[in-house]
Amino acid sequence: MRAGFGWVRRGLAAALVLGGLAAGVPAAWAAAPTPALLQALEAALNSSGSSDLAALLEAGPGFDPSELEARYRTLRELFPDARWQITPAAPLRDGRATVTVTVTGHRQDGAYNYQLEASQQLALESSGSRINGQTVIREQSILRSGDVDLPVSLLIPDAVLTGQRYDVDVLFDEPLKGAVVAGGIVPLTAEQLSAVESPDLQLGALGGGGLFKVVQAPKTPGSQTWAILLVHPEGIVSATKRVRVVTDRQALQP
Repeated sequence: MRAGFGWVRRGLAAALVLGGLAAGVPAAWAAAPTPALLQALEAALNSSGSSDLAALLEAGPGFDPSELEARYRTLRELFPDARWQITPAAPLRDGRATVTVTVTGHRQDGAYNYQLEASQQLALESSGSRINGQTVIREQSILRSGDVDLPVSLLIPDAVLTGQRYDVDVLFDEPLKGAVVAGGIVPLTAEQLSAVESPDLQLGALGGGGLFKVVQAPKTPGSQTWAILLVHPEGIVSATKRVRVVTDRQALQP
């Protein structure tokens, strides 16, 4: 069976507003945003309009504010109560500062209740007063529907080597107790992420309490983003996970 789940997939694609876009110039050549700029960015994300956000962004190599603003508007339409939090995270091996960006949101659609949780670790770049670039370190989002908060674990690496075969496993954390579940996984293209498109997923019956798949990384560095859908009698769990693809083994631990 096929499932599009229209706005559900759009919501996940838009959820990672900052990290979903391409990285900017190497951050070693750019300044990190000040605490005041980060505080202003958090406030702008939590405001009711995109104009506050636009005032804090400017174009940079590989960084297009218009795409980011479009994703932000889409997410606001789908989850009007979405809330962002920006907190300091561990620095990278090269000394660059990073932040963790989390977003949560809820939506009631008829008899269905949806809960969104997304997180990113980013190295942001600035010109002093505006954000003009970023490097994505980690990124994932989970959207649940139903009256029961189905706990799942995404056992997917944050980074892999070019051409490497690796496991993409998504597990229900609690026993199925005879429940029949289905699931599917598909890679998202850069065009789909940029356009916030909703991919179709081919679903199949799952055994062993989750989805288990062996995939292969591209032969060139960059990233892969996976879209996952699990269907359980007590609800639906949809997720996205971005995997960095690197050529240097040391880069697996940024």
